Amino acid sequence: MPSSDPSESVPFPPHGEYLKAVRESSRAARETANITISEQSIKRFLLSPAFTGTFQRLRVAHGMAMPLNFSSAKEELTVLSVLSLLNIASGYRVPLHIATGRGAFDNIRAFIFAAYITSSTGAEDYFSARGMKDVTPTAVADLMRVTHSIHVERPHEKIPGVTVGELGGPVWEIVQIIAKTLNETGEALISGGYPDLGSFVLEALTEGEKAKNAGGDECEIVVERLVRAIPGFRDMALVYGQPVYCFKKALLTLHAIALRFGKSDTPAIPVPRTDHLPIFSDNVIPSLLIHLGVIDLSAADASLGLPQLFPDAQNPERLEALLAAAQPEEPVVAKIKSVPKEGPLLSVEQAYVLRAAAIDACELIVEQAKTLDVSGAAEDLSWMKNITLPELDAWIWAVAKDRPDYRKLERFALRNTAYF
Repeated sequence: MPSSDPSESVPFPPHGEYLKAVRESSRAARETANITISEQSIKRFLLSPAFTGTFQRLRVAHGMAMPLNFSSAKEELTVLSVLSLLNIASGYRVPLHIATGRGAFDNIRAFIFAAYITSSTGAEDYFSARGMKDVTPTAVADLMRVTHSIHVERPHEKIPGVTVGELGGPVWEIVQIIAKTLNETGEALISGGYPDLGSFVLEALTEGEKAKNAGGDECEIVVERLVRAIPGFRDMALVYGQPVYCFKKALLTLHAIALRFGKSDTPAIPVPRTDHLPIFSDNVIPSLLIHLGVIDLSAADASLGLPQLFPDAQNPERLEALLAAAQPEEPVVAKIKSVPKEGPLLSVEQAYVLRAAAIDACELIVEQAKTLDVSGAAEDLSWMKNITLPELDAWIWAVAKDRPDYRKLERFALRNTAYF
């Protein structure tokens, strides 16, 4: 597994400008790559039955809720923060499906459940700073129940016809990435004097609340603290020699907290306002926006190989079918989970350009939705003027699983990353 981290050579954004840096760096990368997002393609998307018929149902379906009994809000905050930190493994979707029958996020959530149950028995405490620092890849594999999938066979060096089993393969790669992310986080927390990730996040939220009361943006405070303190949140890379900042997991952490604790009139912890946050760009959102005709790669940078990544995306008949209302699915068929087709494997630069394009595309979609003339529509679309970026993010992420034809769409993959 490569030890190089794309974030190591990237400077942090200026103090107090992390959200601005996400938006501006993403637009700059998208424009430099000559990726097209037209008003016409956005209007076609916004007025499509695929969008208008399901947005209200799927706009908050982020899937971060956990059916666990927590002893305190602080404990729940810790587990929720670790779940956000580990919202990765997208590049290993297919091998994980083969190994467990579940996708990337469902495997991570199952790992969190298993770690929490084990920690509750007192045998280990995987959610303490010390427990995170000391967790081993073997322990991660055991909790994920993938020990049968972390070995590969190779020919014996000296004995013909004999094979030797050793640790390796894509599932072993993601197990190592998870363990490394936890180890680095535990080390950072111990160094800062925090017993667990929840304590650190709560302190950042409290500091953000003070900034909010003084007229500032609490999310700026929290995102900056997360990114500067925890390596697993430093989701940034150089593309065309310039920084691109995505910070997917840091932004998602804030929104997951807002969704979970914002429902109460007297929340146990400070709740950030997240309606204005940039989207939490992974591999699903850019891939879907390409398939749905919003992001056009046909004239994009050929030196990065962008036009060849999704060659069927501009097929008019295919696009028309995807933007139409979903076809009814037989209940028996809906329960059959087939292994998804592997999408194109990308370089770091390609992945960050497409993720940046998705961030900018969603900004443009929400901006256009506010001014779009929907007076002639057959149904009441007045709600469209009030959609938020996190809601749009949630819809794209959820609809990718909601429709059988969307579930079959290829998603790009980036291996050896701890950021999405």
